[in-house]
Amino acid sequence: MSLSVDVFTADENGESRFLDAPEGSSDLAGFESWRTTVWGSETVRSLGARFFPQLAGDDLRVPPEDVPEFIEEVLLLQGNVESIAARMDSSKPVAQRVGEIAGRLNNILDAAHRASRIRGGVQIW
Repeated sequence: MSLSVDVFTADENGESRFLDAPEGSSDLAGFESWRTTVWGSETVRSLGARFFPQLAGDDLRVPPEDVPEFIEEVLLLQGNVESIAARMDSSKPVAQRVGEIAGRLNNILDAAHRASRIRGGVQIW
């Protein structure tokens, strides 16, 4: 099972409306196991991340007003992807882990930028 990243807006009744990923974009946010092994890992927590570690216990919903801070956190993780990958407990080579994590962070950042442009939020689930 995989985690997905989606952009949402609220309709006139306050109900969430999830938008389809545009052509050329991906909604992949990692494997289900990454909730604890990557996004909720001690390495990510030690970097000062506050959004991603929430995935260890539940889905992550970033409201529109927090999207700019969320983007900063994604950029922080992108700058430390080698360290995150090196500390993962995995049989895959570190270079492969780096590529996988970097790819998912790119997808998440793309979704966050799309959300920011329309004053929407981001959900990873």
